[in-house]
Amino acid sequence: MKVDLFDFDLPRDCIAEHPVSPRHNARMLDLTGGAMRDRIVRELPDILRPGDLLISNDTRVIPARLFGKRGDAKIEVTLHKQEGLAQWRAFAKPAKKLRIGEVFRVADDFEAEVMDKQEGGEVLLRFNVAGADLIAALEKYGVMPLPPYIRREAGGDDQDRHDYQTIFAQHDGAVAAPTAGLHFTPELLADLDARGIKRRTITLHVGAGTFLPVKVDDTDDHKMHAEWGSISPEIADLINQTHADGGRVIAVGTTSLRLLESAAREDGVVEPFSAETDIFITPGYRFRVVDVLLTNFHLPKSTLFMLVSAFAGYDRMKAAYAHAIDQKYRFYSYGDCSLLECANKVGKAQ
Repeated sequence: MKVDLFDFDLPRDCIAEHPVSPRHNARMLDLTGGAMRDRIVRELPDILRPGDLLISNDTRVIPARLFGKRGDAKIEVTLHKQEGLAQWRAFAKPAKKLRIGEVFRVADDFEAEVMDKQEGGEVLLRFNVAGADLIAALEKYGVMPLPPYIRREAGGDDQDRHDYQTIFAQHDGAVAAPTAGLHFTPELLADLDARGIKRRTITLHVGAGTFLPVKVDDTDDHKMHAEWGSISPEIADLINQTHADGGRVIAVGTTSLRLLESAAREDGVVEPFSAETDIFITPGYRFRVVDVLLTNFHLPKSTLFMLVSAFAGYDRMKAAYAHAIDQKYRFYSYGDCSLLECANKVGKAQ
């Protein structure tokens, strides 16, 4: 498909710079049941049904943006994919100032050697510390890797260390937040529990590739960056049992959805999963697992807008986004969200 089909005009003042407080008061455009309703996230328990299963991503964002030097040259890197206890692939700016064998120094006790260099400003870094010590160094010297559309000073905002982390965060490894999860609060989770909504988490370590623009003209020519994910046997069994009992699987965010779909067989049965996925979902894809999706509003011409167009229908999403812009919904990571029903599921009449 032509990438231009997924373009739309978005006023700058629609982009959220900070989240609302409390988080569950974010606006939610409800497109379930064939209607279009303006709600807030706190109403989610009233919309879901007892016996539904809510699946969230429990990855934890690490402070993966680093400022350092190669000699006297200032360089910024954003880690995006771990390749060992001490090695990460990263995007460097300006990449031309880093060569293989050179050292990127963040502090006297924290530096990395450039092991490889690829087109597009990507480098492979091997740090002088590994494992838990590397995470500790990132916590000390790094800043949260906010997407480029959120405007901050180079050193970042201390509040973002809290704001850009979901209530589900447990496992270090993401360099971008699974942003639909940012709307959940203890009060909202308690209401979901009281309603009889089951809740579980899976893990997909979101990479910085999620921010990269689609630079090709046709979706067939776009290559997704791989991300590591995990679904336990117990959770896979619960997902399958939920469907067998007539319940729905609700994905909190496109990251949860992509991992669930990666782990599914053709017949919709979810199997345990522990591997990388580079699944790229565009209109025409038949969904195997997810029945309902809670997701933020995405960038024009992005892979995520393509995904929601595949999930709920292209025309429906174009109309929904036009409504959201007209009604001043807040877009992107710190913004509002939509609740979508799958229109193209395996076994569903077309």
